[in-house]
Amino acid sequence: LGSRPTLTSRLKQATMKAVILALALGGADALRATPRMGLLSGLFGGNKGTILTESPAGKKQDFLEASPYWDQSTVPVNTFKNKSPYTAKVVSCKRIVGPEATGETCHIIFDHKGNMPYWEGQSYGVIPPGTNPKNGKPHTVRLYSIASSRYGDNMAGKTSSLCVRRATYWDPDMGKEDPAKKGVCSNFLCDATAGEQVKMTGPTGKVMLMPEEKADTDYIMVATGTGIAPYRGFIRRLFTETTPAGEAYKGLAWLFLGVANSDALLYDEEWQAAKSKFPDNFRVDYALSREEKNKKGGKMYIQDKVEEYADEIFERLQNGAVMYFCGLKGMMPGIQDMLKEVCRKKGLTYDDFVADLKKKGQWRVEVY
Repeated sequence: LGSRPTLTSRLKQATMKAVILALALGGADALRATPRMGLLSGLFGGNKGTILTESPAGKKQDFLEASPYWDQSTVPVNTFKNKSPYTAKVVSCKRIVGPEATGETCHIIFDHKGNMPYWEGQSYGVIPPGTNPKNGKPHTVRLYSIASSRYGDNMAGKTSSLCVRRATYWDPDMGKEDPAKKGVCSNFLCDATAGEQVKMTGPTGKVMLMPEEKADTDYIMVATGTGIAPYRGFIRRLFTETTPAGEAYKGLAWLFLGVANSDALLYDEEWQAAKSKFPDNFRVDYALSREEKNKKGGKMYIQDKVEEYADEIFERLQNGAVMYFCGLKGMMPGIQDMLKEVCRKKGLTYDDFVADLKKKGQWRVEVY
């Protein structure tokens, strides 16, 4: 992949304009509060809250690797269980969507002091404080895909991040949100402040790991909303950090993200930076359901965007690509129908085709 240059001049200019505007409006405090700052959002919160956009000069992220780096026999699983969770501290919690987004999504960084290691694609459990009013028992664990590489956003290996959408319920009869039906854990996390303690379990899961042994493997990553989380870890590992996997990588990482509108896009600055630095190895396509139309004139959902590239995706799968799905399960029927049609045109049986992909580890699903 060659040397890793600084961010593109276009991205720098856009970032500096945002910085100057925020400072003019209200100094550093206004800058911290500005939504959608993305790459800069953590830079004013101290070392642990820093979101680095490239490896520090002369430093590599190679100190949390297996030997060889692609060997998955030592992946940490269930280091901390429900009955004995780890208590992490919140470093920062920042809104990462614009004012016109449908709902609020936050990026939350936790300090685990290096005691809760994980790999890209795994999940943490969070146990919200308090008790369930229905039975008086402590709240149960909620699972969230980890949204950072194993090195964390500041690349020191002692923090982790989650991407959380605040779950609310609009009551049509009341004409407002019903606080009694809000998501207990998501609201706890989105309201978290620096220094707050959070009980966490895990890490769990191996389904969404990257098989890194073959450096030319294509990764096709399909997400809706916060399902973007594991892919952020992938992309930072491959293109942002100086890791053994990134230095060796020769394949194509292709991201599909479906959200309602432009203000709801997640981590766009990071994707554009990766695309600028590695145009031959990274692609990104968005499906904006409230701003774009599909070929039939309807709303552009994630399955419609993937369908635009059906033949190319099918060919890459036949050549060994790994396809991931993370987010709302409602996207799966459309994806499956699209591939069924491609299989029909090619004289193949869809069920056999997908069964073969699963057997080879090329079809990985984590939807809810």
